[in-house]
Amino acid sequence: MMMVFLRKLYPATTSCSTTKENRLSLIPTTLIQDLGYGKDSSETILMLDVGCNSGDLTVALYRHLQQRVLSEDSTTPPDTGLQLLGFDLDETLILRAQQTNPFPQSISFIPLDITEDVASQTQLQDYLRQHGGFRFHLSLCLAVTMWVHLNHGDAALLGLLSRLASVSQHLLLEAQPWKCYRSAARRLRKLGRSDFDHFKELKIRGDVAEQAREHLEKHCGMALMQCFGSTSWDRRLLLFRRRETVDLHLSQ
Repeated sequence: MMMVFLRKLYPATTSCSTTKENRLSLIPTTLIQDLGYGKDSSETILMLDVGCNSGDLTVALYRHLQQRVLSEDSTTPPDTGLQLLGFDLDETLILRAQQTNPFPQSISFIPLDITEDVASQTQLQDYLRQHGGFRFHLSLCLAVTMWVHLNHGDAALLGLLSRLASVSQHLLLEAQPWKCYRSAARRLRKLGRSDFDHFKELKIRGDVAEQAREHLEKHCGMALMQCFGSTSWDRRLLLFRRRETVDLHLSQ
C-alpha cells in the first residue's frame, strides 16, 4: 500500500526522538487533569492515538501524562484508570508495538485503517463499549492528516476529521503544513515513482491546519480550545473540544 510505503520513508513524522521530545515538551503533563478528568479515582479515562506507528510516541505520551505517579523506568502502570488505544494501518508496525509494549494492562495496539469508515468505526466502538465509554476523552491525531489527504483526497481528509470528532470529547490535532506535501511529492519523484494520485486535484491547500479547524468547528460540533504552539517541524498542536463539553480554560 502506497501510504504505508511512504510513511516508512518519513520515520521522523512519528518516531524520531527529537520530534517526539519536542511534541511532548509542548503538551502539559497535567493535560488530563486540566481537561477535568481524573478527579474520580474510579473513572476510566480513554485515549486514542491515531497512526501510532510502532508505538514509541504512544508509550512516551503515556509516561509523560503519568509523570507525577510513574517513575522513569517503571513498567508497572499506576492505578489512575488511564487506558490508551493506539492503531496504525501497518500490521508490521503494530506487531512491533505489541511486542515492545511496557504497559499492556493500560496500552493496547491494534491494526486499523481509519479510512475504512464502517470497519474502523466498528472497532473503535467495540473498544469503547469494552471499557464502558461512549467517546474517547482525548484523541490524538499527530502528523497523520497529510498521508490520508495525499493518498485518498479532500473528501477522505474531511471524513477523517469528522470520524475522529464523532468519537472524541477532545481532539489534539497536528496537521502537516503544505510545505510537507511538496516535500513528500519531491521525494516520491526522486524515487522514480509516479506522483500521488490526488496531489494535483486537491482543493484543500495552503494552511491545511486552518482549513481543518474550520471543518471541525462548522461541521463537527467542535471548538478550538487552545494552541500549544508549534513543533520543530512548524506544525501547530491544536486542542479541540466538543461544544457540549464544559468550557474549561487551560492556563496560557
